Amino acid sequence: MIELDERLSMLAALTPACPVAADIGADHGFLGAWLLQSGKCGRVQFLDISEPSLRKASRLIRSLNLSDRAVFSVGDGAEALAEPAGAVVIAGMGAATIEGIIERGRDKLGDAALILQPNINVERLREALVRLGYVISDESLARAGGRWYVGLRAERGSAAYSQRQLLAGPVLLERRHPSLAGYARFRLTVQRKAYLGAVRSDKARAQALLEEIKCWEEIEAWLQASARS
Repeated sequence: MIELDERLSMLAALTPACPVAADIGADHGFLGAWLLQSGKCGRVQFLDISEPSLRKASRLIRSLNLSDRAVFSVGDGAEALAEPAGAVVIAGMGAATIEGIIERGRDKLGDAALILQPNINVERLREALVRLGYVISDESLARAGGRWYVGLRAERGSAAYSQRQLLAGPVLLERRHPSLAGYARFRLTVQRKAYLGAVRSDKARAQALLEEIKCWEEIEAWLQASARS
């Protein structure tokens, strides 16, 4: 069985079992290979805008004798989908890029569960999902290579989230994810540093950062109180 790092393991756990899955921006193909080997998905579509990147996934799948259950398509986002999928992974990109892929590909994506991992601006993606008609059904955190990663699963539906939920994640907060305290400390460190830079040059940005810092401080205090009780 192919081994996954913490980030890809998180995405694999968020992916529901289904006959057909797709990985948009498949790159090396490790996640799709695991989904096939584990039997969690019957077939996987490997999609990438870069043909050289897709060749890496193709070589891996051939080496594992899984080619009969894999489809490879070069194209822009969901437009490259060859058939409907029950689960679609879009990971390792900025929130704005993921948002654009979902918005442009809504018809192709259909009712697929979306497994998403933005590298930056996860709160923006949560907000965009509400606008695009999705509800967040699951979330998780992973630490890999010295970095924090947020993963989420979204499905068709309607939702409304508070600013705190947009910032920290409605499911992460509801379940008090065991890694949320560590993630909150990380976000506080980053935002406090950004505030010190912004306060000298961008007053509006500094005010927004101050509000975010206050929210994370409240979350951290709530988690500490919950741990004591």
